[in-house]
Amino acid sequence: MSLIDCELYMNDVIRVANEFDNFKNSKVLITGASGLICSFLVDVLMYRNLHYGDNIYIYLMCRNEKKLKERFNYYNLNELNIIIQDICESFDFDYDFDYIINGASNTHPIQYSTNPVGTITTNVMGLNNILKYCIKHKPKRIFMMSSVEIYGENKGDVDLFDENYLGYINCNTVRACYPESKRVCESLCQSYISQYGLDIVIGRLSRVFGPTMQKDDSKALAQFIRNAVDGKDIILKSDGKQLFSYTYMSDAVSAILKILFYGECGEAYNISDRLSDITLKDLACILAKYNNKKVVFELPTNTEKKGYSTATKAVLDSAKIRKLGWKPYYNIETGLQNTVKILKKMECDENTKYKKQY
Repeated sequence: MSLIDCELYMNDVIRVANEFDNFKNSKVLITGASGLICSFLVDVLMYRNLHYGDNIYIYLMCRNEKKLKERFNYYNLNELNIIIQDICESFDFDYDFDYIINGASNTHPIQYSTNPVGTITTNVMGLNNILKYCIKHKPKRIFMMSSVEIYGENKGDVDLFDENYLGYINCNTVRACYPESKRVCESLCQSYISQYGLDIVIGRLSRVFGPTMQKDDSKALAQFIRNAVDGKDIILKSDGKQLFSYTYMSDAVSAILKILFYGECGEAYNISDRLSDITLKDLACILAKYNNKKVVFELPTNTEKKGYSTATKAVLDSAKIRKLGWKPYYNIETGLQNTVKILKKMECDENTKYKKQY
């Protein structure tokens, strides 16, 4: 069973697809297309093509062709234009895109500690290659995925991070590879806007979750969700007092498209909702209740600890994006519930298929 065969998943796809008809007859480049967020976006665009005849030319840039084809094997791959390209190397293709959505990034905490150089270069060199390419090809607009992590640690002077806040990041640490490189990316966008007249908008995503998460995702919430799907206790490797903003996958994509089409050039927008602000411990408890399991406290390994964010409170102010007319469909509980239901359905059907074969 594939994701698009799951009614719950397709309800999310259809809901977002029905919100936007702005891509008709356009060429769209998506980097990081097999990831949690962008893979859902691809399904939305394909739905528009298959059910609305939007004639969107979808280009997916990737290094790992096998991984991408496995993710989208339920489509006729001739309908997707796959570009095999390391984003950190000079581009060897020559297309004119209307829109570019850059989602290529290392987003797993384990990678921050085991591959910090790759984390920085993918973010900074990758974006720079995209923007250099755009000087000649001039798309209508570029969307750059940024992160709540650019705010660093809350200095205790605000309750919510608005788009003008800058907290504290100790740049002299390995863990700074991700937030500092995202800060550089935002500065790079402003430089290309000023010097070359590119049209760029920025979305600062809160912590995103959903059934499109990858199996190797090492974020705490991803591990919680996998345990909930498997009917196991939820393992919490801290006291769980960290208070963060979260966004369900389809709401994140809806927000990205709202910013892409209606945001102002050069502006950054927080993507979050106050109904999805929650402590890590409370989040773990919600997932534990689904299977009448418990939350178990466990010490992290040294490698895990190096990849963890030191932020204890990172709650985003979403007033700016709401002025664009965006509002989420899910809160934290309904989003988690939908995620677990979809993944359990997928796992159940996969096990049934396996038993029939053997």
